[in-house]
Amino acid sequence: MNLGLLPMLVPSLCPSDLYTCPGEVEAAAPYVAFAVFGVPGLKIDVPTLPRATAALAFGSPGPSSVGSQEAAGCPGGARVGARRGQRPQALTPLGFSSARALLSRVGTGRLPGGNGTPVRLRPRGHLHCAPPGTSQRLLRPPVLVPFALVACARIPLQTKQPLLVESIYPRPGWVELDPEVLWSQFVGVIKEAVQVAGLHMRQIAGLGISTQRGTFITWHKRTGKPFHNFISWQDSRSAELVNSWNKSLLLKVVHVIFTILHFLTGNDRYLAPSFLTFSTQQASMKLSWVFKNIYEAEEAAKKNNCCFGTIDTWLLYRLMVGSVYATDCSNASATGIFEPYTKCWSPTLCSLLSIPTSIYPSVKDTSFNFGSADSEIFGVPIPIMAMVADQQSAMFGECCFHPGDAKLTMGTGGFWNVNTGERLFASWRGLYPLIGWKIGEEVVYLTEGCMSDVGTAIKWAQDINLFTNVDETEKMARSVVDSQGVCFVPGFQVSVNDPYLCASFMGLKPSTTRNHLVRAILESVAFRNKQLYDIIVKDVRIPLQNIRADGGVSNNSFVMQMTSDLINKKIEKPANADMSSLGAAFLAGLASGFWSDKEQLKKLRRIEAVFEPQKDSEEYKPAMDTWLQAMKRSLRW
Repeated sequence: MNLGLLPMLVPSLCPSDLYTCPGEVEAAAPYVAFAVFGVPGLKIDVPTLPRATAALAFGSPGPSSVGSQEAAGCPGGARVGARRGQRPQALTPLGFSSARALLSRVGTGRLPGGNGTPVRLRPRGHLHCAPPGTSQRLLRPPVLVPFALVACARIPLQTKQPLLVESIYPRPGWVELDPEVLWSQFVGVIKEAVQVAGLHMRQIAGLGISTQRGTFITWHKRTGKPFHNFISWQDSRSAELVNSWNKSLLLKVVHVIFTILHFLTGNDRYLAPSFLTFSTQQASMKLSWVFKNIYEAEEAAKKNNCCFGTIDTWLLYRLMVGSVYATDCSNASATGIFEPYTKCWSPTLCSLLSIPTSIYPSVKDTSFNFGSADSEIFGVPIPIMAMVADQQSAMFGECCFHPGDAKLTMGTGGFWNVNTGERLFASWRGLYPLIGWKIGEEVVYLTEGCMSDVGTAIKWAQDINLFTNVDETEKMARSVVDSQGVCFVPGFQVSVNDPYLCASFMGLKPSTTRNHLVRAILESVAFRNKQLYDIIVKDVRIPLQNIRADGGVSNNSFVMQMTSDLINKKIEKPANADMSSLGAAFLAGLASGFWSDKEQLKKLRRIEAVFEPQKDSEEYKPAMDTWLQAMKRSLRW
């Protein structure tokens, strides 16, 4: 699980502050120019900068990959010429197009040192590029703005490893997070990000928060004391409840009733309940478990003193010192308790699961001024300008704004999301409707399909020494013609369709090598991508227009190319694989008025690679058929 708490800190500097000079790049101090753009893991140790020497621009990051990443530098190793405190001569304002052009050249160029000697900087170590919403439990440093922050300073660069938020496993199948540890790390990482960027808190114009979905907590309304730890989306304590409900006659009756209502009325609000299937990944069943097993929560709910919240709600509650209790539509719709069409908490579902209806927060727009964080926390009040669920945030960051736009996230888990515009689509084969975002009167719906164990399986293979570095896997997979009949079935995390699915290797032979095992793992990712794509094509009656991939595993060109071959579609990969952070920044920027519309955001997109079909998908049919057989043998273990 990657926690996905990625606050977007938007400095209060304006684009008109950025200037370029003909010929040499000059600045208001004998400093080195640099650019920072959402580079996960990049720590910038800078002195405090006066406003005159810092400026804001729009642009894109340099190449992003799993592994070491070069720091952003200056085009052509340009020298710095003006004296401290003086404005350079012949300055010309840098507009949108010029800024993008400049920053598109920034990435791997030479960076001059204080004495003018060109140097090439490489952060040490490795950068973790898995996106939020999956299972690494990482709290990464905030990304300072959805555009480049261009400043002038002598800057030693070094990597900043993601901050590990430790999971707690009190019993087999239980996965929890300590709320106090999470809160202290959340606050600490924001303060550090502002400090190392050389900014003051008073320069921060807004904070956008993108969080992992499905992980929740309940607490006492008056005291603010939690009744239990965060219960993770990975937690499977409700597996028996889920299994019994999905087999129950009552749920079948619900399906029939809502199917008839949808047929007679044509009203989309009855569509999702007609396919209702419970999952351990949703909060609904685990919340039902809480009120059946935690007496204090049950008693507080009876007295209207119990609060329920996903991570975003709880963080907002703490930031506002209890004065604001709210979530946004995207996070609410991912709980499984919220009706996406009516945009209300479901009284019917609450009644079925014996969940009190008094516990829920109010639901606001995604891009919205939620109020300001208490000044005691950061020293000044900072406006909270957006809250959004991680996958929806990644969708927004990819600029999938139109019906038919699709996003494929391959992080620790995998998610296919399709923009369905104003229509809701659900499927008995595992697709479910979500609210993508709500901005004013605009409500955009998504259809989502998910798969577990993408990056998790690759990380496990590394842990058992199948390879040393994740960068090796692509070469290992290509070093053999095929997997020699070996199939890998993922199942470390809870499967949506079968909580008892087991992970396994099948088809092992004496001649099987590490290369065959690694190829089998990577092939399993592409095969599941093909499965979900086929379901989407059959069940979502909207032609797919653009397919854009993100997440750490999207840096593996073997997986990307095989997926493109299998679905026979072009797939775009952005320069920055971490789209959830960018989406939260975009939404915060819209709410704060930094951008006026989404058309401006589209101009900021940067594509690193495009994968187009190179093989006929039929060539993969024997291998995929064998893999499907292996999947069947691993069910209901």
